Amino acid sequence: MIGYLLRRILASIPVMGVVALFVFLLLRLTPGDPAAILAGDNATPEQLERIRTTLGLNEPLYIQFFTWINQLLHGDLGVSLISKVPVLQMIGQRVEPSISVAISTIILSILVAVPLGVIAAWKHGTWIDRFVMGLSVLGFSVPVFVIGYILIQMFAINLRWVPVQGFRSITVGFGPFFERIILPTCALSFIYVALIARMTRAAMLDVLGEDFVRTARAKGVSEVAVLLRHALRNAAVPVITVIGSGFALLISGVVVTESVFNLPGIGRLTVDAVLARDYPVIQGMILLTSFIYLAVNLLIDLAYTLLDPRIRY
Repeated sequence: MIGYLLRRILASIPVMGVVALFVFLLLRLTPGDPAAILAGDNATPEQLERIRTTLGLNEPLYIQFFTWINQLLHGDLGVSLISKVPVLQMIGQRVEPSISVAISTIILSILVAVPLGVIAAWKHGTWIDRFVMGLSVLGFSVPVFVIGYILIQMFAINLRWVPVQGFRSITVGFGPFFERIILPTCALSFIYVALIARMTRAAMLDVLGEDFVRTARAKGVSEVAVLLRHALRNAAVPVITVIGSGFALLISGVVVTESVFNLPGIGRLTVDAVLARDYPVIQGMILLTSFIYLAVNLLIDLAYTLLDPRIRY
């Protein structure tokens, strides 16, 4: 297992290199000029040329690329072209809201969706199964921003139970943190509850038809033990895959939720950087997202071996 992990880690290095090259070329070859954005609409050609020289944009692409790679190897993601703040510092300031929302969303989704999926499979063909699947269809169909605005109207404006928008760090206190994280968590959980519940139901239906489940029931094992200890554990591999992929997607894909609830996360940071053509920030965010995906895939492989003893690397 240790050897497999080492091979996976070593194999991720060229993958990150290819990602870095692709991101670098994609940003440089798309239309737009960051120097023009920095200088403004009334800038003279001499001012634009001076800014390009200062930023190194007049250098050949291969020199710009190797300069950037050298900075990466020294742990430097560069400095924002717009705010003049180091990219690592900007990500550090924005990462807590996004991670908080992602973790709370995954926890809530698992606590709600897995039991729903198990019950739907257990009561397959009944009104309970149809009700759970109807909720799943609803979760897939309604956009996140619609759910977010409904929750704000109901719980923040009408009932005044929680603040409308904003974020408070958990270091300030769990109460203020919880008040501002609960609505975006609930809004973002709808689609992931639907996804995990459907996957859990499908995996459980496959396992409940196996011979070992019938044998366990014939031996007098309680239905709860059959569902949880025998069926759910063997059905957990595809569910874990969906959960892991969902978490990686949440880290980088909460742009709409952050906009609705005014959360200063990395999703909004990425959108602002794209609109301003802030190369260092965009590159740093894409590399961070790629690294998160690789790390999550590695953790999923570890979870496979814990849940299914037949899997060996």
